[in-house]
Amino acid sequence: MIVTVKNDKLILGVDTLGAQMMHLQDAKGTEYLWQGDPAYWQDRSPVLFPFIGRLTENSYYLQGVKYPMTIHGFAAQQEFAVVEEGDGFVVLELTGNDSTKQQYPFDFSLKIGYRLEENRLNVTYQVENRSEQVMPFGIGGHPGFNVPFVPGERFEDYELVFCTPCQPQRLGFSPAVYLNGQDENYPLQDGTTIAMRHGLFDEDAIILRNMARAVTLHSKVSGKSLCVSYPDMPYLGIWHWPHTDAPYVCIEPWTSLPARQDVIEELTCKSDMIQLKPGCTHTTGWEVTIE
Repeated sequence: MIVTVKNDKLILGVDTLGAQMMHLQDAKGTEYLWQGDPAYWQDRSPVLFPFIGRLTENSYYLQGVKYPMTIHGFAAQQEFAVVEEGDGFVVLELTGNDSTKQQYPFDFSLKIGYRLEENRLNVTYQVENRSEQVMPFGIGGHPGFNVPFVPGERFEDYELVFCTPCQPQRLGFSPAVYLNGQDENYPLQDGTTIAMRHGLFDEDAIILRNMARAVTLHSKVSGKSLCVSYPDMPYLGIWHWPHTDAPYVCIEPWTSLPARQDVIEELTCKSDMIQLKPGCTHTTGWEVTIE
């Protein structure tokens, strides 16, 4: 089921399957969200929970017990319930069930809130641990944005500009897209800018840390732009399907990282995972501002 929320400046559509955004349009009808063309990538904005990226052998350990889990966890395949809805906002919830417990043996609540405020979309993740043991998890967004925003422009007319000068590090990945520990500095033009070109993604995603906590996708031709800010999320993925001319780019705020090459991770020992105590709640999120 698609739930639509809107205000005077933005229209947002959200699917209860996966709590995934399906549309993000301005008042003039410009569609900013990638529309899931399967020739390139069939998703639009999946929620990544409770693990981000690939797990070696699609498995992990939890206190020595081995569990199965595929890439990016299970939230995108689960039906969420609409628990709040009002003028310009909606909140959807997923709770632990028989399907999730086969992969992740916890009672939990995952609430995802979408709220429109003027020309800004606020996305909130609220995770509650309803189990009696510490619950390790990661969570993140994977929104794809159309590039170009408007007809007549090229992918190369766009750039990503960080809000302040920074010297990010790019996380090293193996050819199979697992962490390999070979991190390196990722230079930016003028300390702020990545010029868009399709070849950027021939080695798959660019995953950064130590970057500024907001980045703007900007057209040098039309001047149209959108800004993604992620003040509490320490990693940022930038991606489109490798070795293609895909007309989109994903800007992905993450709390944690994929598994290491050839290591079946013990999640209670993985340092970047959030370790949520019983009865506690963790809240984070990100925003999109349409200029």
